[in-house]
Amino acid sequence: MFSTPLLVDRSAQGKIALMGSDRASFLHGLLTNDITSLTPGTGTYAAYLTPQGRMISDMRVIEIGDTLLLDVEASVVGALAEKLNTLIFSEDVVVLNVTATLAELGLHGASAASLLQKVTGKDVSALARQYDNARFAIAEGDATVVRDDSLGMPGFDIYVPTAHAARVRAAVLEAGASETDHQTSEAFRIDAGRPRFGVDMNTETIPLEAGIEDRAISFTKGCYVGQEVIIRVMHRGRGRVVRRLVRLVLLGGTVPSPGDKIVSGDLVVGEVTSAAVSPKTGTPVAMGYVHRDYAAAGSELAVAGSQAIVYQPGN
Repeated sequence: MFSTPLLVDRSAQGKIALMGSDRASFLHGLLTNDITSLTPGTGTYAAYLTPQGRMISDMRVIEIGDTLLLDVEASVVGALAEKLNTLIFSEDVVVLNVTATLAELGLHGASAASLLQKVTGKDVSALARQYDNARFAIAEGDATVVRDDSLGMPGFDIYVPTAHAARVRAAVLEAGASETDHQTSEAFRIDAGRPRFGVDMNTETIPLEAGIEDRAISFTKGCYVGQEVIIRVMHRGRGRVVRRLVRLVLLGGTVPSPGDKIVSGDLVVGEVTSAAVSPKTGTPVAMGYVHRDYAAAGSELAVAGSQAIVYQPGN
């Protein structure tokens, strides 16, 4: 665990704000997870699917009290905001693309909470569950702090108006954080086995293939777009899909590239979607899809001439 918190600028991440009294019920009928059960200060992970069960986007859904904030990839934010707007009929919902006006700073590490307490003057330990959130004053401005442990260590994301972001960044660095770059953040993500839309998932992906169903899909809520396909695979197919996303730990060798083949003996069983050097162990790690017969944890495969052990993606 890294003792010095790492600060990464995620301001390029797409952000959509939904306001209005019907915002939760509106999203509830579209997304895979339970949105109406969210209360101020909580959040969840969800996906938006086509009627065929393919992914349009994944997202964090953060209920901050008067707004539902969607955190999505920058590559989809414009089209997604436009699509949501076209689906509003008589509902009291306003959809705004706030990517340009809302900055996002990630803070990760074993002492991230204590550093945040230093800059806010408040105890942030109550933000104990993934996506718990609260508003704090940082550098004499308002910010929303969201719990996010997706890099395999305690972490928080700080959402702040873009005009105030430089002061917040300076305050966090002065309190003891160490600035890092997107490449290092990606290495932590891959090492933690967290798939990223546009990299490890795309518009051809069914959530069950990516292994995100436990945290992205509610199997007790009402209808949502693509539900029939998901239920059919779960009930009739017993959750069996042709391929599965796995995390691979390579036993030596070089870091593979996206598209490199994953093999078992002389048989190609899949391909790599992302890879990096683990910041924790210094060994190559990767994520990729393999045929379901080779996706069991502990399976021995090979990538780029190196032996690789299969692990399940992080939840």
